[in-house]
Amino acid sequence: MNGKAPESAPGQEITDDLPLLLDVLPHELRHRLEGQEDLGQLLEVVLDLGRTPEARFPERVIALSSEPVTQQDLDYVIERVGEFTADNRAGIERTLHRISAIRNRHRKIIGLTCRVGRAIFGTIDLIRDIIETGNSILLLGRPGIGKTTKLREVARVLADGFQKRVVVVDTSNEIAGDGDIPHPGIGSARRMQVPRPDLQHAVMIEAVENHMPEVVVIDEIGTEAEALAARTIAERGVQLIATAHGTTLDNLLMNPTLSDLVGGIHAVTLSDEEARRRGTQKTVLERRAPPTFDIVIEIVDFNELAIHHDVAETVDRYLRHAPLTPEIRRRLPSGKVEKVVPPPMVAPVPSAPGGEYHDYTYARMRPLAPDGGLRLFPYGVNRGKLERAIRDLGLPARLVNTVEEADAVILLKAQERRAPHLVPEATGVGKQVQVLRSNTQHQIMAALRELAHHAGVGPEQIALREAQQAIEHVLVTSEPVELTPRDSYLRRLQHDLANQYDLQSESLGVEPRRRVRISK
Repeated sequence: MNGKAPESAPGQEITDDLPLLLDVLPHELRHRLEGQEDLGQLLEVVLDLGRTPEARFPERVIALSSEPVTQQDLDYVIERVGEFTADNRAGIERTLHRISAIRNRHRKIIGLTCRVGRAIFGTIDLIRDIIETGNSILLLGRPGIGKTTKLREVARVLADGFQKRVVVVDTSNEIAGDGDIPHPGIGSARRMQVPRPDLQHAVMIEAVENHMPEVVVIDEIGTEAEALAARTIAERGVQLIATAHGTTLDNLLMNPTLSDLVGGIHAVTLSDEEARRRGTQKTVLERRAPPTFDIVIEIVDFNELAIHHDVAETVDRYLRHAPLTPEIRRRLPSGKVEKVVPPPMVAPVPSAPGGEYHDYTYARMRPLAPDGGLRLFPYGVNRGKLERAIRDLGLPARLVNTVEEADAVILLKAQERRAPHLVPEATGVGKQVQVLRSNTQHQIMAALRELAHHAGVGPEQIALREAQQAIEHVLVTSEPVELTPRDSYLRRLQHDLANQYDLQSESLGVEPRRRVRISK
């Protein structure tokens, strides 16, 4: 980690194997370093040919000698560390220290940066509950903020604490250290080394195809090939925990190489009728596909995180120019965790006419459902079309990756013979099964309506949820929204909900296309 050495908070433990790094330095430099009172805060040692050697600490830089670095000094270090790979990095076996080389035009090493690597145990208490969900998680943050440190402990906790099959795809041995035996910081997780950085995407796919992991951990997704490999892994039902080049979700969206990780953006030309219904221009930006990652965590500081619990909803809000309101979590000096949940964005919604009200904050307003909604396992069904149908219906539902997690299964008939056990397995434990003849949007919508009926999710809840999302849009953008055509009873519920926010609502059109329009 560059910039600042982390200070241990209550419940945390830092190990740095610092003596092993000092052992590779020339004797005079090592002796000078050992005399520093804040040696435990050392960040890196810089050795450049013909210049005085430096030691860098969080608040100061000191010269380790009055004599300039010689070629003999560089050779002394080079002989005592591992082999330098294609990315000009080497390490010290079974440690997290990294030695990076600067070469001249003739590929001769003329400079070294010896960076201290630290394993910090107890850093993920802020997000432990999120990791337990099995969702794919993307960590963002500026260089040196602690992404790799958190990634390392995630691998250890999932492998040792939850007994999951974890494979770490380790480019430049950043996560699990140098040598053939991984650093104990990743626990019992297995590590696959990457021979060259440009082969990381191939090793990612190899990990899934050859070793049957439940979790794949990757540091620094940075190319289009790696983004595509990540989507392939996630679509196979494997939990993906990764970091990427970028500091926040919105600047990741502006990165054409990596925006697919969060669904991507494309321009869509609407019909005249649809543009009027939305109250927008004919050409609008929309999310191109379901996100590869379910959750994005921005590392604001080593002890502060901004969490986007539903990437699809967050991206859609961003494209509507609505404010992004992530949950903030921070560790206080006392060691306690403080959570700042965004305030309610919409009115409460009744569970049924005359029923009790449930408070929905933005953190629970998800396009695929708040907790407690219908859990669907698709087999052979186009996930993008299914997600769109869920959103269009306003159905409180979400997609899951296993039959065990699901309340219902949606199965494409053409794929049924590939999994003959699936229907008996699901129906045997009381799960609903809907078999589709084709992957058309009409078939998917019909199946979802049938499942909603069986689950007791009636048209009232769907109509009110649609109105709820429209109200939020109107309040944020001042743009009018026309809702889906409904019968008179459901339109009255939508009018009443709009009235609670002092918004205007009117019914347009003729039956059976009569619908509510909400505006300021």
